[in-house]
Amino acid sequence: MGDLLVFVLSGLVSGALYALLATGLVLSYSASGLFNFAHGATAYLCALTFYELHSGLGWPAVPAALLVVFVLAPGLGWGLDRLMFRRLAHVGETAQIVATIGLLVALPAAGLWAVELLADAGVPVKPAENRFGLPGVGPSPATSWQLMEGVGIDSDQLITWLVTALVAVALWVLMRHTRIGLQLRAAVDNRSLTELRGISADRLSSVAWMIASALAGLAGVLATPLLGLSAHDFTLFLFVSATAAVIGRFASVPLAFAGGLGLGVLQNLVAGYASFAESVTGFRTAVPFLILFGGLLVLTRRARTAGVAAVDAPAVDHLAGASWGRRWGVWAAGAGLLCVAFYTVTTPFWSGLLAQGLAVALVFMSFTVVTGLGAMVSLAQGTFVTGAALVAGLLMSRGWPFVAALAVGTCAAAVLGALVALPALRLGGRSLALATLALAFLADQVLFQLRWLRNGDTGWSVPRPVLGPVDLSDDRALGVALVVLVALVAAGLSALRGSPSGRAMLAVRSAPAAAAASGVSVLRTKLLLFTLSAGLAGFGGVLYASYNTRITATDFTAMTGLVWLAVVVAAGVRRPQYAVVAGLVYAVAPRLLSDYVTESAHLPVILFGLAGLALANDPDGYCAAVPVRRARRRAAGSRGSASRGSAPDPTGAPLPNARASYAGGADADAALELRGVTAGYDGGLVLQGVDLVVRRGEILAVLGPNGAGKSTACRVAAGSLPVAGGEVRIRGRDATADGPVRRARAGVLLAPEGRGIFPSLTIEENLALYLPEAAARAAVYDRFPRLAERRGVQAGALSGGEQQMLALAPLLQRPPEVLIADEPSLGLAPRVAQEVYALLTELRDAGTALLLVEEKAAGILGVADTVAYLSRGRVAWCGPRDEVEADRLTEAYLGTGT
Repeated sequence: MGDLLVFVLSGLVSGALYALLATGLVLSYSASGLFNFAHGATAYLCALTFYELHSGLGWPAVPAALLVVFVLAPGLGWGLDRLMFRRLAHVGETAQIVATIGLLVALPAAGLWAVELLADAGVPVKPAENRFGLPGVGPSPATSWQLMEGVGIDSDQLITWLVTALVAVALWVLMRHTRIGLQLRAAVDNRSLTELRGISADRLSSVAWMIASALAGLAGVLATPLLGLSAHDFTLFLFVSATAAVIGRFASVPLAFAGGLGLGVLQNLVAGYASFAESVTGFRTAVPFLILFGGLLVLTRRARTAGVAAVDAPAVDHLAGASWGRRWGVWAAGAGLLCVAFYTVTTPFWSGLLAQGLAVALVFMSFTVVTGLGAMVSLAQGTFVTGAALVAGLLMSRGWPFVAALAVGTCAAAVLGALVALPALRLGGRSLALATLALAFLADQVLFQLRWLRNGDTGWSVPRPVLGPVDLSDDRALGVALVVLVALVAAGLSALRGSPSGRAMLAVRSAPAAAAASGVSVLRTKLLLFTLSAGLAGFGGVLYASYNTRITATDFTAMTGLVWLAVVVAAGVRRPQYAVVAGLVYAVAPRLLSDYVTESAHLPVILFGLAGLALANDPDGYCAAVPVRRARRRAAGSRGSASRGSAPDPTGAPLPNARASYAGGADADAALELRGVTAGYDGGLVLQGVDLVVRRGEILAVLGPNGAGKSTACRVAAGSLPVAGGEVRIRGRDATADGPVRRARAGVLLAPEGRGIFPSLTIEENLALYLPEAAARAAVYDRFPRLAERRGVQAGALSGGEQQMLALAPLLQRPPEVLIADEPSLGLAPRVAQEVYALLTELRDAGTALLLVEEKAAGILGVADTVAYLSRGRVAWCGPRDEVEADRLTEAYLGTGT
């Protein structure tokens, strides 16, 4: 019983820290859709600052902790949100993962470099790297109390429990009893609808990131006595706490908090009572990663992908169709010059450095396969490199020739990659990245601790081979040989990309559901990608170990793989030649910085990590950005030449039908005007010169078949889709540049297709977002008794008619200037639809201008004052309801007119 209590109490300490970190992960993810892999690095940076303020500069512990938790950490979260996270929210998930991993690498190095600079300047700071047994917020040394025989607690543990309990209460009050908490929960439910209600999602994102960073800072300060100052341990802590975030489905703060506490206790119980753990080296330290991997497999649910046109659309290839010389000429010339330079220009030192870069480039090309072709983020590439090199070293120690050992090592890495992929491939995105990282840590802690494989701390000798007359112990000969190998691998990967198998891989990358519907086996294709990538990483790893002439189990850890990923994706992961650039930069940049900038080893790590920030602007990497910018300049020049020669319609489309002119022109009663609006998606126009006017106290019904542009017109009017040309005016003011928040605050509201409600919020909370005054909500309940009876029920549990009533009820109490309703009768029974139309008519009588979009003409024509027909992105006809003719209606829907 005593042992059980000890395990539970100590588990609650680590569980409290997991809970704080997991809560921060959920808050930041729910506000921005971004999983922050650098959350643990934020905690480490705050712990480092607390240590230097307290132990170095002599500040009292409590003021130092308060400064870190309430000033530094929130400020860091706000700054990162403004500089990085907001822009990352609009790029692909791969770029998001890599950018935050780069931040994970950069933040600890930045903190340690700052300490070095302060020490050089004479500030009395203390050495901070990998320090343990440090004081916390409480007494130092910690005060201990004996609860019973063999069971005790100390002041650091007690402070952690009490502070975590206070934070739990404070978070509950914030999220459940404050308006900002209500808005945060609404943003979790539907971020875009939050903006359509006039609530700034960017402001909520900043608040969420500030709170999340403050929680990370608090966890860092509290964890200082437990973890010391080890960036590695803080990072591991973060990844384990991700399991608690998964328990909360990245949406529920209470579940994530409770999951963190339970996770800490479970970890201790498994490690303490697993009797076989004694015989498995490293098992106890690997328990958190087993829990992480198992939690991801059990708790992660794959999103439905049917109907998705493109999950990850490939970048435009601006050199498609170009000659071989244009596509490969520069790279071939560079390879030739490099071979010549090895024997004419470079010194032995630089020959070795360039050879190292080429060896790393082979490893980096494995990312081109798994991430560039497959859009999967593998964080286990360092494991494949280490596994292959250890196997090759073991075989060479038994007398095997280098080529045979290389082949077997490569195959071993490929098999290891398949074993990693089989359980992990049912996951995707961030969950796959976390799962592969958990397996990489398991390999570090268990697999590479096997004595027969690791050969102690000395590892294995991997001598460079002699191939006939060529002795690769000469760095120049090795460099030329690596140039040839790199060229062959790059050519092979390019050929694979253009082959039927490569096209199947690209199809799976872009749209897995569509690929499966076309007969492509998604699972088999992904397994092939993972296996090929692991084998290539192992091949490069053996050659890299041969360059170093030795391999140990700690040369290329899972954390090394994170740095590699940041470097290669920042350069460009879709083309193998970009991986070569990344490899050379990785090898050469630290030496150049050491010679010309600073001898600190931290600056190169910072720059490699921060290179991921560029992905917010160039998601395909800085190498890929070069041809993109050239193509844009050529296109801009072509447009400029065309504009000087003539003055066509900027959309390239003919003018809209003259019959739509009824809707145009200045109008004193106009509440909303669309003037010559063109708009679309990804460069394709949907609206082509649309003119519409909605007047106060008028219902304008916009009719048309599927694909006519009705929903696009609604989005443009509400500000959620920018226009490519034309104007949007609100009460005569040009609001074209206004986003959805400013337009909503100006009185233009959109009830989107489906239901404009927040399903996870209760009826009362949905009403409170629009009607903060209790009296106004009471008036709504008087008008709609059914809503009053169910005010504590989640809106998602209501019927379709009740949900539409909930969406419109607060508008009757406080009518907007303009209401845009996209198919308000969708999915409703005819009787309920008539009730909705009656409410819309009541809003019109209150002076609201209504723009109603419907496919079903019969119901809406009974309440409309003006009718516009959209066809192929143009207003085919617009006029009073009384002038609508059956033939014209048929023409608008079926295109039978001439």
